[in-house]
Amino acid sequence: MEDQKKEYLFEEAPISKAVVSMAVPTIISSLVMVIYNLADTYFVGMLGDPIQNAAVTLAAPVLLAFNAVNNLFGVGSSSMMSRALGRRDYDTVRRSSAFGFYGAVSGGLVFTLLMLAAKGPLLALLGTDPGTAAATGAYLHWTVTWGAAPAILNVVMAYMVRSEGATLHASIGTMSGCLLNIVLDPLFILPWGLNMGAAGAGLATFLSNCAACAYFFVLLFVRRGQTYVCIRPSMFRLDKAIVSGVCAVGIPAAIQNLLNVTGMTVLNNFTSSFGADAVAAMGIAQKINMVPMNIAFGASQGVMPIIGYNYASGNRERMQSCVRFSMRLTVTFLTAVALCYYFGAAFFVGLFIRNEAIIAYGARFLHGMCLALPFLNIDFMAVGVFQAVGMGRKAFFFAILRKIIMEIPALYILNALFPLYGLAYAQAVTEVILAAAALLTLRRLYQEIDRKAANGEL
Repeated sequence: MEDQKKEYLFEEAPISKAVVSMAVPTIISSLVMVIYNLADTYFVGMLGDPIQNAAVTLAAPVLLAFNAVNNLFGVGSSSMMSRALGRRDYDTVRRSSAFGFYGAVSGGLVFTLLMLAAKGPLLALLGTDPGTAAATGAYLHWTVTWGAAPAILNVVMAYMVRSEGATLHASIGTMSGCLLNIVLDPLFILPWGLNMGAAGAGLATFLSNCAACAYFFVLLFVRRGQTYVCIRPSMFRLDKAIVSGVCAVGIPAAIQNLLNVTGMTVLNNFTSSFGADAVAAMGIAQKINMVPMNIAFGASQGVMPIIGYNYASGNRERMQSCVRFSMRLTVTFLTAVALCYYFGAAFFVGLFIRNEAIIAYGARFLHGMCLALPFLNIDFMAVGVFQAVGMGRKAFFFAILRKIIMEIPALYILNALFPLYGLAYAQAVTEVILAAAALLTLRRLYQEIDRKAANGEL
């Protein structure tokens, strides 16, 4: 019965129902890290201390780097699992999930060891100064030294559960941690509680991620025999086909994320030269803008299992219909969000801090950032398609194009032409060009798939 429900969703359900069923819970899941950070920013901002708020902003690239491991083992293994489900190759599904699980655990431990061994150089690399180093280090102590493994593991397990259609369970797991984080933040951060400032935000995030992991462990135990997700040590093997299949998609996705971290670090270093107020404002604007960005990302990741399944089973028309429907829906939504952000920028920034100078900075930053929103979804959707069908090289090409060739050079050029404020427009310039490139590349991909199908190569 469980298998029949999965097959119906992937093979027969109306496109709108299938996409919404997969995408909405995935969007909620993808928003979790942003909501964590928004909660941290909101409650730390209530302290009225720019240094504490700057600490959360400066630490953000390290937390974003977790997504490199999430993408390697989460995106990589879930893509492998969905395609194997489309072929009815259930042994590969189990082995891919075991490889993803133990890879995620190992990745978290690597982050912990790096933090213990190189904390000082890392803080310098993030752009801290003598005023912000202590608070940033205290935040990273809980989120990275202690919290790397649970933060990575709960996201990877959500990817694996979602790959076989259980999107609701994936969302419940991640959202349980999110809600706990929101409850714990004021208790740990504010003076009427433990008064730990940024360190308290980090502790709340650590405990919340542990709770999310606990949910997934209980879920897999309860559903044993009804799920192909397997974390038994006996199923973990460095089988060449499994490792290469996961890494072919996961490594380009991981590198893509590391390039995002590089871009954020460059942005923060430019901003830090203008003082703590500018850093705090940039961080608030980034996190406000990341809400719709993660909606776009969640939509692209949510339809990946359907795309991968139908690609592997040969149903090309259903695969393409899912992409078209998802793209139309999210572009319309993100255009509306961009308009709200542009005309209400000061209001949205003011929700997180009462400092007038920071609100003024943040509103100017948000004006530039929100212009990218209608276009970035097209790029995200194209990359999601490449990952779903196992074409990691194409996804990697777009990552290089976005960060190395376009966005990072744009940061240097726009900051030189329009000091500080030009930084906020680098992403918009990049995404307009990438959206056009994504549409052309998708069209060629569809033509290539049709050619292979005609020649019996699929």
